[in-house]
Amino acid sequence: MIEKPLILAVDRNRHNLKLMTKYLGHEGFKTLGVSSIEELDQAIETSEGVSLALIDLSGFDQSIWDRCEVLNKAHIPFIVITSQRSPSLRQDSLKHGARGLLLKPLDIRELVGYTRTVLGE
Repeated sequence: MIEKPLILAVDRNRHNLKLMTKYLGHEGFKTLGVSSIEELDQAIETSEGVSLALIDLSGFDQSIWDRCEVLNKAHIPFIVITSQRSPSLRQDSLKHGARGLLLKPLDIRELVGYTRTVLGE
């Protein structure tokens, strides 16, 4: 049996995090949801086999970019999720290694499609 990719879902809003992991689970992905910088640090250190991270920037301070750099150095692709339609945010995301940016409110088909594309499925 082929091992399913593990997706690290990062969102301060626990309700949104639960929804995102639920929808990804329905699409056959394994997910690990974290809602704080501390949980993210622990997940990066202890979770081998993370194939992709989905990071909702809402509610995080600038230190989230440091974690993005860690993911990038570990060769873990990540997608930034935000409600801001800012060219500078898009540039910052790409500068820190993001594979792309999704705007909220999320369209589940777009999220799943983008996830599959980044994973090479």
